[in-house]
Amino acid sequence: MSAKSTAAAVSVASEAPARSEKPRVRDRIRDSAANLFYRHGIRGVCVDAIVEDAGTNKMSFYRSFPSKDDLVAEYLKDQERGYWQWWDEAVAPHAGDARRQVEALMQAVVDLIKTKSKSDCGCRSSRGCALGNAAVEIPEGNDRLNAIVHDYKAEIRRRLRRYAREMGAREPDSLGDALMLLLEGGYYTRLTFPNNSGPVTSIAKAARALIDAHMG
Repeated sequence: MSAKSTAAAVSVASEAPARSEKPRVRDRIRDSAANLFYRHGIRGVCVDAIVEDAGTNKMSFYRSFPSKDDLVAEYLKDQERGYWQWWDEAVAPHAGDARRQVEALMQAVVDLIKTKSKSDCGCRSSRGCALGNAAVEIPEGNDRLNAIVHDYKAEIRRRLRRYAREMGAREPDSLGDALMLLLEGGYYTRLTFPNNSGPVTSIAKAARALIDAHMG
């Protein structure tokens, strides 16, 4: 859940009767799962661990979510919504200028890694992309969950290719794909270099160089 969504939820709760101030069981389960899935992986977290962290029981869990996969699907979609909110806010000041939008997006990544807590895009600075992490864990035959991740990554690719076309790149699809490789790879260098000291700190400069090489 994004910071803005959380703030809105708190605002609504403050106006509700006292008996409703405690978060709903379903919300507690979802929030606990999001934290545990991100820290320990989807496979590494069982239903018992989730209900214990949420302060509830399995009966309440299965009343809220028919299966663990249903909870995982909601977790992934929550992360996706938060990411697009972060993306849209990063590029909004430069509407109509595709190059500036890409540069702003890459700079937003640099700004993001400087934070230690969970950001508005749903990512913690030490663990990379939640949906990218999930892609490694989801079994090949789980079409439902794999489709969520695939569609999300396909949309990133589509947006970056569109920016490349709008800025007049010679080979816009190639530039869009190169920018995606830069963006995706940058997240994961955060896992192997302490204190955000790795190559991701140069992502904005690298993006400008890529764009320059495809222009003209």
